[in-house]
Amino acid sequence: MKRPFDNLQEAKNKRVLIELSNGKRFVGILKAFDMSLNIVLEDVELEDGRKLPFIFLRAVYGIITKA
Repeated sequence: MKRPFDNLQEAKNKRVLIELSNGKRFVGILKAFDMSLNIVLEDVELEDGRKLPFIFLRAVYGIITKA
């Protein structure tokens, strides 16, 4: 039986899409997360086409899927 964070653990070091409850979207490589759903992404692409080397998303409330 899978535990709630097993899917996130399997997605580590893979490209994911995170859509926040406010509609903002981030695509990047999932590097780290904690039990509060603070998330670190690397090689991030923003909706407007900008790219960032990394981003820290605090207490994510939204949808996380593989990109």
